[in-house]
Amino acid sequence: MEVDKTTITTDLLVAGGGIAGLMAAISAAGQGLNVLVAEKANTKRSGSGATGNDHFCCYIPEVHGNDIGPILWEDLHSLHGDFQDPSLALLFLEQTYDRVKDWDSWGISMKPRGFWDFSGHAYPGRPRIFLKYAGYNQKGVLTAQAKKRGAKISNHMVVTDVIVKDGEAIGAVAVSTASDKPVLKVIRAKSVLLATGSATRLYPTTTPGWMFNIPFCPSCTGSGRAMAYRAGAKLVNMEMPNRHAGPKFLARCGKATWIGVYKDPHGRTVGPFVTKPTRDLGDITADVWNSVFTDMFKSGKGPVYIDCTETGEEDLEYMMWGLIHEGNTGMLDYMKKEGIDVRKHRVEFRQYEPFLIGSRGIEINEKAETNVRGLYAAGDDVGNFRADLSGAATFGWIAGKSAAKRARKLKEFKKAEKSETVAAAASRYSSFLDRKDGAGWKEANLALQQVMQDYAGVDGVRSETLLNAGSTYLRRLRERALESLSVRNSHELMRALETLDLMECGEAIFRTALERKETRAMHKRSDFPFTNPLLQDKFLTVRREEGKVITEWREKK
Repeated sequence: MEVDKTTITTDLLVAGGGIAGLMAAISAAGQGLNVLVAEKANTKRSGSGATGNDHFCCYIPEVHGNDIGPILWEDLHSLHGDFQDPSLALLFLEQTYDRVKDWDSWGISMKPRGFWDFSGHAYPGRPRIFLKYAGYNQKGVLTAQAKKRGAKISNHMVVTDVIVKDGEAIGAVAVSTASDKPVLKVIRAKSVLLATGSATRLYPTTTPGWMFNIPFCPSCTGSGRAMAYRAGAKLVNMEMPNRHAGPKFLARCGKATWIGVYKDPHGRTVGPFVTKPTRDLGDITADVWNSVFTDMFKSGKGPVYIDCTETGEEDLEYMMWGLIHEGNTGMLDYMKKEGIDVRKHRVEFRQYEPFLIGSRGIEINEKAETNVRGLYAAGDDVGNFRADLSGAATFGWIAGKSAAKRARKLKEFKKAEKSETVAAAASRYSSFLDRKDGAGWKEANLALQQVMQDYAGVDGVRSETLLNAGSTYLRRLRERALESLSVRNSHELMRALETLDLMECGEAIFRTALERKETRAMHKRSDFPFTNPLLQDKFLTVRREEGKVITEWREKK
């Protein structure tokens, strides 16, 4: 494999050009720091926010009043859930208004109708915390703002490993995939930020065989978590996968954008919150009872449909506008082509495959720093905080500010290019490229999905015997993949490395699932069928130290 002999030097390296990565770049570069954003695709259209969003969780005093307490409580009990440190959730909410004003001033319309419009994801009679905004252009705007402040963006640059020396992040290994022939690059950095997004492609999709028909970006494959894990950083809540929901077969997010009511085949509502369509509330049943679509289907009482046939014309126009800004233009084009009219036709919804999103990932502190000095994380990579897009925007900003402060204190760069990590990466990647007769990355990824589904799935149960067996199979699978993977070009190398990172995430899931000896949320243990109240306010972390996997419990903060 070709290795670029010129070492790249930057104060802050941002791995991932999604919402969190770009906000960190804007924050740090705005302070005069030398910032490099390494993005595996293109920052104008990458990550789970690639084509838009239309809800931004936030606290706006002029709307919610001066007491932030009820808004914090609502956030911790919303779809974001309680798998997050309340201290981080409070810090997030305190800064959201500033980020909302920033976005609006930059050209992302946060008041598209002339007022602060809070609608969807809401309970009757409770505070509404999700701001409706027009996010269709968000990635282009943030890319322009980062460049305006002097941040450098390297598209088609995949960060593959953090380089650590004496417990400190000093740079990273990256692979340029700008041409068919990959080039390994070494980056010296005073601070490194991981913002690579969620972890998809761990479990079989709900449309088997179509690995990329998923609601979140299929190139977000837990690489930040895997790199942090290899670097010695703590991961938290890994045993608790999440599941989203939306239209069946054509997997797309945005269920709260739909203005309708969830109903069974007989037209009966399946949730207790609304009986008539309302744009202010939506139908929060799918947030509260996330498995409603699976439960109803398995019981024979389903399917469950979103029924918009009673929605007023003005609200339907509002809904269609929202779906555009949520990035669902492909779905809308398909519906138009096939003559699907929500005024006449109900749309079947279903629960999607498990994946890892915020509050299942890297543990950070209030500065967005991990337990490895100089290594930061933000966005869906983070394990003890979750607010999806708004959380990525806010903690991305915090991470950029914190990383910049640290970098300014350091007088010199350490020689990352001398690390064994570089030599090991070059040797491994070369073996994949040089091997002419071997397995492809898709075979490895599908095998991983089968192991995860059968032995650490969420539709059935987990147990010590199943988890031990699955852990053994996963270890053998990874060993076999390292021995036999064959790639022909940059694209295939990128996909192979994504798959290996997913296997690292799988190991962390098996280890923590074994340690959590109780049933809680989607983690169901047949040998521990009860929920242990003594673990209610505790988090389970996992890390590697000198080749050993260490799990630890800690209190929520």
